[in-house]
Amino acid sequence: MPAATKVVRNLYRDSVSLMQLADALGKLAGVERASVLMASEANLDLMRAAGLLAGQVDAGPNDLLIAVLAATDAALAGALAHAENALQGEPRAAQGKGPGELPPKSIEMAVAAAGGNLALISTPGEYAAAEAGKALQLGLNVMLFSDNVTIEDEVALKKFARERELLVMGPDCGTAILDGVPLAFANVVRRGPVGCVAASGTGLQQVTSLLDRFGVGVSQAIGTGSHDLSEAVGGVTMLQGIAALGADDDTKVIVLISKPPARRVAEWVLKAASWVGKPIVVAFVGADPAEIKGKNLHPVMTLDDAARAAAALARGKKPPVRTGPTPAAPRFGFRPGQRYVRGLYSGGTFCYEASMLLGRALGRVWSNAPVDAADRIDDVWHSRAHTVIDLGDDVFTRGRPHPMIDHRLRNERIVAEAADPEVAVILFDVVLGHGAHPDPAREMAPAIKAAQTRAAKDKRRVAFVGFVCGTRGDPQDLAKQEVALRAAGCFLADSNATAVRLAARIAPKGKGKAR
Repeated sequence: MPAATKVVRNLYRDSVSLMQLADALGKLAGVERASVLMASEANLDLMRAAGLLAGQVDAGPNDLLIAVLAATDAALAGALAHAENALQGEPRAAQGKGPGELPPKSIEMAVAAAGGNLALISTPGEYAAAEAGKALQLGLNVMLFSDNVTIEDEVALKKFARERELLVMGPDCGTAILDGVPLAFANVVRRGPVGCVAASGTGLQQVTSLLDRFGVGVSQAIGTGSHDLSEAVGGVTMLQGIAALGADDDTKVIVLISKPPARRVAEWVLKAASWVGKPIVVAFVGADPAEIKGKNLHPVMTLDDAARAAAALARGKKPPVRTGPTPAAPRFGFRPGQRYVRGLYSGGTFCYEASMLLGRALGRVWSNAPVDAADRIDDVWHSRAHTVIDLGDDVFTRGRPHPMIDHRLRNERIVAEAADPEVAVILFDVVLGHGAHPDPAREMAPAIKAAQTRAAKDKRRVAFVGFVCGTRGDPQDLAKQEVALRAAGCFLADSNATAVRLAARIAPKGKGKAR
């Protein structure tokens, strides 16, 4: 199968735009795989691992590398030409006869030209810390979208920022909403009295989107990065976020979102939260709410519970004792032997939450994002018994765009899982918002229908259960996406937790030894 690479010298594009370009290339006729990345050593290793690059390549970290695997030479040449044309068109040249403005070549030039108090950094990880340091030296807060930043650099950046009363969100911070402005992968939500601090991007998207759906808006949504609550980092950004929202007159209720923090860090965070004097909802997904104690603290089990509790508190009411209602489970005529749930997720926290809830309802659940390390699946490419998979994990995104942008890998997996005669339910998420695919339902519907057709040939039915994380204000339009997915035969819930519980109710509770 023909393959080729193309080096574009001294050209930089951020990771989101490169993922979107790779997604567009992959949809061209005859193209099997495509990747577009900055040619850092880490990215070159990813391309080699993905089978898109063999041997050495004459490219450096300031160069952009296009790699394509195609069915024919003509398809290969067409994809490379398409990529070059797309890159040449970004950014657009100034229009009109007047003098044009040169784009800034550094953070310092950008601040001098436009001002501002925050820098959003999305560069290869080995350079991200240096750029973040420059921004902090200029008095800017930092949202560090980049990953592959060392823990040592993260700690140094956050301590430096704290000493200067600045904030570092990240590294690996994919979502934030500041003063009503959505940043990176974020949804369009109304302004309101609830402030959030989260070490989970999709967790933050779920809570803020649900608050919008409940008619209660968001004052600020601060991302911390996925490592902030580790023992090494010590929760620096979450503690700063709690203090900032506590002093903010527009914030009446605070929500903390994370997987369980390191024990000592959890103690620091909860102590700081107790001192704020405002009601604080604590959603440490996977932790026991009964162990979370403190003045004005309202511990919850799920992201759905967090949004409902915050909405009630913002209205001056007590949080609901029970979670939101689970839709009535439709009856399915499953064949003997059909009993397993397979979850295919683009959001890591959604997968983790599903692992927790399905485990409580159905017993052992295998996953690459398990609550219990003993339940970690050995082969992420092949499911066994009840399995939920985070398709955004690094092993799946080597040489591929993230599944929130590119649905092809999940679509292939949907058809494969439905062909398994023991599968009864396929569980999934759809994430909307800035940066995500412009019409995910259109991408997924053909695969869902193909899977149903494949099962029908064996006189089986497979239930598709999911939810859409988004709002009516998102570019993709929540209502439009839900209508299209229901038309494809899906059963939809309002949240991940509700979808998981619905899937557990639909799945037969037959006895048998898990594979």
